[in-house]
Amino acid sequence: MPSYDQSLQDRLSLAAEAKQNLLAKFKKNADPNTPEAIEKRREREAIAAARVERQKQRELARREHEAELARQAKIAAEAAAEAERLAAEQAAAEAAAKAEHESAAKEALEAEQKAARDARYAARKAAKKKRRRGY
Repeated sequence: MPSYDQSLQDRLSLAAEAKQNLLAKFKKNADPNTPEAIEKRREREAIAAARVERQKQRELARREHEAELARQAKIAAEAAAEAERLAAEQAAAEAAAKAEHESAAKEALEAEQKAARDARYAARKAAKKKRRRGY
């Protein structure tokens, strides 16, 4: 450790020497042809190339994932359309069966009403005939 009773000239020379050391260090780091700089540049280029490769792989994986999702969505849409078609067919069949049942019930009711009407008519005719003949 330097003593505190240095002269002005000693302090100036130490400051100039420190400046020269800093300048030499900067020049050494700034020179692109030194082996250390070349090695660092190669490392940075390798890292950048690896980064680009990883990005390409992620993009490829993302596209494959999107294609898989699209395929699954298509399958799900086809299944939903098939289920909807089957439900519509079932609803149509149920509606047809219900209409047929209602039609049959209506025909049976009409036949019953006609039979009752015919019976009343026949009873009236018979009563009228009985009154006319005096039975």
